[in-house]
Amino acid sequence: MKRKENRLRVITLLFIVSGLVFIGCKKKEDITVQQAAQPKVATKPNVPVQKQPSSAKGTASGVMNYDFKNKKDPFKAFLMPTEPSASKAKTVKARTSELLPIQNYDVSKFTVSGIITGLKENKALIIDPTGKGYVVRQGMLIGNNDGRITRISPSSIEISEQFRDDSGHVKKRKIVLPLAKKK
Repeated sequence: MKRKENRLRVITLLFIVSGLVFIGCKKKEDITVQQAAQPKVATKPNVPVQKQPSSAKGTASGVMNYDFKNKKDPFKAFLMPTEPSASKAKTVKARTSELLPIQNYDVSKFTVSGIITGLKENKALIIDPTGKGYVVRQGMLIGNNDGRITRISPSSIEISEQFRDDSGHVKKRKIVLPLAKKK
């Protein structure tokens, strides 16, 4: 019995709420709201403000034209590169700090500790006079005379150097570093 009464109450409540929603959603007629008269705010007298100087020159059409004549180029180098003179061109190339450590010693000072023969290319382990080891490949620079590794065979490394002799002629020299014997 209570259940039926509760159902009846819920159904009637739903009808009342839906009726109120239906009435509230109808088109409203224009309702004019009269605004209360607002008090007038006292205006301050206009004081002329100093105009800010602009670095841009404006035109009448609204397009801004910028004047870059007095500005320096941010991409221009600070120091202008100098061209080498004829006397400097004859001297030996100046060493840079970008040299590899294996380019600081004479080629004959290196010892070949091991050679790896592979499918693609051969590699070798050389040891400099201080005891550091380096893995080298064909084509790498070695030695203080800009020697280039030309060939790595299973028993030795061939290095070709180009240097200037006392008379100024360019000479080629081949140096063969054999694989060190087992102790």
